[in-house]
Amino acid sequence: MNLHEYQAKVLFSRYGIPVPEGVLAASANEAVKLSTPWCDSGCVVKAQVHAGGRGKAGGVELVTGADAVREATARMLDARLVTGQSGAAGQPVELILLEKPVSFDRELYISLLLDRSTESLMFVASLAGGMDIEQVAQQHPEQIHTVHVDPVAGFQAFHSRQLGFALRLDGQLRALYQVMSGMYRMFTERDLSLVEVNPLVVSGEGKLVALDAKINVDDSAMYRQTELAEWRDPAQEDPREYAAQQHGLNYVPLDGSIGCMVNGAGLAMATMDIIKLHGGEPANFLDVGGGTSADKVAEAFKLILEDSRVRAILVNIFGGIVRCDLIAEGIVNAVRDVGLNIPVIVRLQGTNMQQGRALLDESGLAIVTAEDLNDAAGKAVAAARGTG
Repeated sequence: MNLHEYQAKVLFSRYGIPVPEGVLAASANEAVKLSTPWCDSGCVVKAQVHAGGRGKAGGVELVTGADAVREATARMLDARLVTGQSGAAGQPVELILLEKPVSFDRELYISLLLDRSTESLMFVASLAGGMDIEQVAQQHPEQIHTVHVDPVAGFQAFHSRQLGFALRLDGQLRALYQVMSGMYRMFTERDLSLVEVNPLVVSGEGKLVALDAKINVDDSAMYRQTELAEWRDPAQEDPREYAAQQHGLNYVPLDGSIGCMVNGAGLAMATMDIIKLHGGEPANFLDVGGGTSADKVAEAFKLILEDSRVRAILVNIFGGIVRCDLIAEGIVNAVRDVGLNIPVIVRLQGTNMQQGRALLDESGLAIVTAEDLNDAAGKAVAAARGTG
């Protein structure tokens, strides 16, 4: 789960990471009222969306005066901001963060994430702050500096000194320790998967300030991070992905024409691979889980059918925990309930698979059973092309 910048900065402040003074507004009038004490000397107006690249897309503006604040806020609110990370449809802007400008001499980049190859947390930093870090890593890898933190020993002062020397922060080593210590405690205590500051600036007074903040929370830990769970903003997420989460489904939309419904993430990826091997394109990744039920199957069909590009549906179920005949009943009921008018190809394997296939074959519906995954993929591709 992603957090908005203003939410991330609330956490930053709690963990001792300096951020600019700012206020949150939901309307142009509110923005003017809240920023009036200092907007005449400058105000940074920032659209709150779950996407990077806002500045290039017009989602961050430095303005002066109440009229300019009103105009910039009104232009951003209730619009969809299209950035390099948002997709063509963009994301809705419902809140604006207004901040006092910070004069600075240098821009740096710093983040904290899990390095699975070393089974440790890793700080990543660069002198090239304020830029796309991926581009810096590709074109100037020598500007990327990393420090690993052993999970047993935890964060130590030498970690910040090592990174501080690489970032030429000889005069801000104590301040960098405060920032990195706060990031580490926040990461471990709040079950995060990413903490990113871009840029972390050296202010005119020689202090370190986080001008921007990005936080990703591990979805698997939301049950114990109740406060962060309440901060979720469904408007910033794909409606289908959000609906899937509410029903315990894992759904990712893709660009193809063959809808996939599979129980198990690995099996789902294998199913998409074999569809492509037969010349087709999957329309989604959809894992209904190992212990799926008839109700989940019905919801899965509804999610798939929300994509108008889907021309056929491939259901691939391995009945280990769940019985294939129960899944077959769920498929038949779901096809009837949602009024499917496109072909459904079903491959059942495992417990009671023969009974399940019989139920599907005798249903009188446009459901085609397959002997194995190869047969199912071939039939699905042909059906999507209208040749099956």
